[in-house]
Amino acid sequence: MNASRKNLIIFTDMDGTLLDTGYSFKKALPALKLIKEKEIPLVLCSSKTRAEIEHYRRRLENTHPFVSENGGGVFIPKNYFRPGILSRGPAGSRPGDYIVIRLGTDYAGLRKALRELRSEGFDITGFGDMSIAEIAALTGLEISEAAMAAQRDFDEPFKFEGDETALRKLLQRIRSGGLDYTKGELLHLTGNNDKGRAVEILKQLYTRQYGAIVTAALGDSPNDIEMLKKVDYPIVVRKNDGSCSPQVLREVEGCIKADGPGPEGWNSAVMKLLETVLL
Repeated sequence: MNASRKNLIIFTDMDGTLLDTGYSFKKALPALKLIKEKEIPLVLCSSKTRAEIEHYRRRLENTHPFVSENGGGVFIPKNYFRPGILSRGPAGSRPGDYIVIRLGTDYAGLRKALRELRSEGFDITGFGDMSIAEIAALTGLEISEAAMAAQRDFDEPFKFEGDETALRKLLQRIRSGGLDYTKGELLHLTGNNDKGRAVEILKQLYTRQYGAIVTAALGDSPNDIEMLKKVDYPIVVRKNDGSCSPQVLREVEGCIKADGPGPEGWNSAVMKLLETVLL
């Protein structure tokens, strides 16, 4: 990356943003191609697991860092940053091909908390209680992808049976127990992590690598709010009905509305972003 590109870094959510309801990014291909040609880092920042994101990174030919399970883990390919840059950042372990910065509560702790909630009378069912076939039926994923979604480290998606009053009590109880939750396509039980913390860490590392940077992020749901707050160009992608998340618009100052839903809106928004930032 050189100064003529203004050191642009793009962070993106996946489900409902880069991916449509059929988990396709086909309509985003023109912008994806241009990003690749201009060597602009595209950081996948998702509620998906490491295994799921790696699957899409291979399909996208993406070699950049990524953030799994709503900010639970930051995965940085080894030798991605210059020597010495990571030594000044948060400590990370080195499993496999990555340096991993762990921000989330470990999965065993989340499963224990979920069982405690259920014992208190909350009708809550997590991915860890479901078969692969049940996860596939709930999410619309293929069986092979549902198997990857079950390989969790920092975040437990769950479904809840109850009215709005019961849901409010459940969410209050989660926070009073020292944990947290996010709302996307599903509810997620998490620790004290979010996409914003992960993005802030990567911004610091990219700044050390390149000097001044310009950042953008694309998302569609409340679990993207903290990520969107951390960047120069926050972009909300529309739902299939043409609407934007009211909570995102309310809480993210200066949020830019994409012209369309899912990868179609993602594509047009990134094209406009590149024109704005690069020219």
